[in-house]
Amino acid sequence: MKRLVILISGRGSNLPSIFEACERECWPAQIVGVIGNRPGAAGLDVARAHGIAPQVVDHKLFASREAFDAALAEAIDAHRPDLVVLAGFMRVLTAGFVERYAGRMVNIHPSLLPAFTGLHTHRRAIEAGCKLAGATVHYVTPELDFGPIVAQAAVPVEPGDDEAALAARVLDAERRLYPTALRWIVRERVSIDAASGLVTQLDGEPQWLR
Repeated sequence: MKRLVILISGRGSNLPSIFEACERECWPAQIVGVIGNRPGAAGLDVARAHGIAPQVVDHKLFASREAFDAALAEAIDAHRPDLVVLAGFMRVLTAGFVERYAGRMVNIHPSLLPAFTGLHTHRRAIEAGCKLAGATVHYVTPELDFGPIVAQAAVPVEPGDDEAALAARVLDAERRLYPTALRWIVRERVSIDAASGLVTQLDGEPQWLR
């Protein structure tokens, strides 16, 4: 049984779909912890609603990024996780922290990576004239938003879209994409090529949704 710890910063928009898919699809996994870095994050209430007493490691209480990461790692490790899941966790993590969880930490990013790493992805996609936007689930590496890609979902950029409209459409896709990718990972149905970093779904399921 895989042990999952989920990190959040805000409303935890993907948390309900992850909790529900884990139970509905009988993953060989258990969500054992939800940790936030902001005391007032709405996602903490989502965790409570699913029977998890969340923890807070407030980044504002630490003098350095390294000190915060050390405290966060201590909180995570207390749960003995097999997989660390970033679900809207809005902190740039130090290389040492990332390497600590190498191969067992995943993130979802609201763009079709490698396009539009970082922030303001929806605005940038609209300004660039993109006809497709989307989301990417990837393993976390020290380079920001650049790890091996597990799966992607594409959505159209409609005429007249603003950031809010496009963000809502992408979030709908995320709620399908992230549980799918996590199910593959906890069931050990993906492999990473050591040389190329390419991720393969071992059952031949498509690694993109639309």
